[in-house]
Amino acid sequence: MTTLTTPHRPSPDSPDRAGSPAPRRRRSARVREAAQLSATLPALIWFLVFTVGPLVSLFYFSTVNWRGLIAPRTPAGLGNFERLFTDPVVGLGAWNTLLQLVVSLPIVVLGAFMLAYYLSLKPRGHRIMRALMFTPVLLSASALAMVFVGVFAPKGMINGLLDAVGLDELARPWLADGTSALWAIIIVTIWCSLSVSAIMLAARLNSVDESIFEAAEIDGAGHWRRMWQIAWPICREFIGVVTMLQFLWTLFASAAVVLLLTRGGPGNATVTLSFLVYDFAFNQSKVGYSQAVAVVLFVVGVAGILLIRRAFRQKY
Repeated sequence: MTTLTTPHRPSPDSPDRAGSPAPRRRRSARVREAAQLSATLPALIWFLVFTVGPLVSLFYFSTVNWRGLIAPRTPAGLGNFERLFTDPVVGLGAWNTLLQLVVSLPIVVLGAFMLAYYLSLKPRGHRIMRALMFTPVLLSASALAMVFVGVFAPKGMINGLLDAVGLDELARPWLADGTSALWAIIIVTIWCSLSVSAIMLAARLNSVDESIFEAAEIDGAGHWRRMWQIAWPICREFIGVVTMLQFLWTLFASAAVVLLLTRGGPGNATVTLSFLVYDFAFNQSKVGYSQAVAVVLFVVGVAGILLIRRAFRQKY
């Protein structure tokens, strides 16, 4: 008896068949991936041109002697960095920068957190307070400088208050006195940063569930314990972000305050590393040397960010 068998025909969905759905799916997946990558190409080009490019040029210019745009450049190797460690002005700038960070950073972060906690309680007039706290942002750098020139002038607000309370012997030209000029700069730095940091922290505290604080209040915790034992741990990571922003602003951007108020004087009493980058490049035509200072600032900034991230990392 003969058995008839039907010859095997490959399934239409078999991957071995030319033009089957499986290879088509793979091709369409590769096309989608290529389209997704092409969509990120402008951002990648922007990052390479405006982030990686300036960093590479920063390190390059720190190794040359260069006096300006039309001046020739000559290789300096590590000579610019060797000069940094023996330059007394750079040493003074490093000390002033360190003092500015050590004094202003804790005051701004802790003071901003305490002020933010108070605002999160929504006291009477808290909306007006929030609006007024944006004043440092609304003032331009030059207008801000003029305000504090009037505050610290020989016949300005501070000396007027001292004279009114009978302490006129303490009056001095605050910005022209070598012993007080840097402290005046630090006060301006704190005033510019405290309110904005408090607004940011208050926004984070407002997102915390109120039942947490209500439960702590029922258990007998006062505002002090609720602030430091509940609010602080909950906002720890965000406080780290605010600390990083304040650290970077003080390290890099506070040079504008020095430039507008004292220009590094009297003498070199108020020079900072960020101000020296400007001063060496534009006033003394030492572009290569100024970029060596900028490289040191960059390294300090990266190290500071890593330390702050580690210190404020969430523990739960």
